[in-house]
Amino acid sequence: MAQLEYDEFGRLLFTEEMRKEYTILVPQMAPYHFDFLIHSLNSEGYKAELLKNDSYMLIEEGLKYSHNDICVPAMLVIGQFIDAIKNGGYDKHKIALVITQTGGGCRASNYVNLLRKALKKANYDYIPIISLNANGMEPNPGFKVSARLLFKLANSIAIGDVLMQVVNETRPYEVNEGETLEVLKEVTSTIIPFFERKKINIWKYPRKLIHYVIKEFSDIPVDKTIKKPKVGVVGEIYVKYSPLGNNNLERTLIEEGCEVFTPSLFDFFLYTFDSSVHDINKYGGSAKKKLALKVFIKLIETRREFVRKTLKKYNFYKPLSYKELKKLAKGVIDYGTHSGEGWLLTAEMIDLVHMGAPNIVCTQPFGCLPNHIVGKGMFKKIKELHPQSNIVAIDYDTSASEINQINRIKLMIANAKENLNKKK
Repeated sequence: MAQLEYDEFGRLLFTEEMRKEYTILVPQMAPYHFDFLIHSLNSEGYKAELLKNDSYMLIEEGLKYSHNDICVPAMLVIGQFIDAIKNGGYDKHKIALVITQTGGGCRASNYVNLLRKALKKANYDYIPIISLNANGMEPNPGFKVSARLLFKLANSIAIGDVLMQVVNETRPYEVNEGETLEVLKEVTSTIIPFFERKKINIWKYPRKLIHYVIKEFSDIPVDKTIKKPKVGVVGEIYVKYSPLGNNNLERTLIEEGCEVFTPSLFDFFLYTFDSSVHDINKYGGSAKKKLALKVFIKLIETRREFVRKTLKKYNFYKPLSYKELKKLAKGVIDYGTHSGEGWLLTAEMIDLVHMGAPNIVCTQPFGCLPNHIVGKGMFKKIKELHPQSNIVAIDYDTSASEINQINRIKLMIANAKENLNKKK
């Protein structure tokens, strides 16, 4: 059995021996993406498992081992981990936890320490925590992101983005109810073996795979004569994508007769890399790091152009490139606004208005200061520039009333349908 090792600051490390023996638990955030991420990790010799527990006890555990003043993503993730440790049937001495760490002004930078504190309070401080970040913080000898793994993770996010878009564009108009979700299951099971392969050519983009995914959904019979309001979902990354964090917002919107559009997860990661480039330009830093980041962004964007063209070929919406998306924020919000989702959130709202989805749900953890500034704080400016925008901010908290949230969403949808009828 692996021995516990600590660094000079007393932090428990994830060692090479642990890599062979331990199961790494991963919290759920983005259902379209994270299954592929897990298979990518496992193909590199890790034993990762995606947590899917979502009972009410999860909230109770989060409240018990953190506190009610911390933002809801931290509370839910901590609760999901503690609940899995207690009730998931794992060997408590052979598991590790992985969590992202942004390193920015958002409280997400402190989730690792909050989780560490929660484990100590629950007497599980012998469980190592892996910080997944792009800044080299809290390194672990048993967990390293190689170039090959990085590109596998990038492919996972790219495929997840495509699935998220084509499912949401197809499902509201399907002729045969339930067919879109059936195709989603078939497509997912077909492409998972691609992510299970250990050896891949990192310079070769999975074009055939992406073409296959898009074509499968384009073959689903749809009736586009039905007019439905398009509703965009933006906001803090966890409550934006996680059904657990946003009370199944996507399902609610579909049940209310809407077409849902959720912006790309990949754009968020490109934004974080680009923010580092901006900071190096502004404050100084490693020229090598700056060059590596710029090359990576360029490489990813070159590959994503194939995705955009293929989506357009099969009559799906062609998303903007990252560069085009960034231009939308110019003159509206400063590019130095990096806390939380920063200028990207504002740019996404403007993009949604331009693409014909002026009805927007801005998801916010209750008390999330960065999100209130770049989200709700920008509503007035966006409405001045685009009077047709119909935006509602929804605060998510473990103590918030779900009925109040749904009522606010329904009011926004009622306005959206009224505006849609005026166009007929």
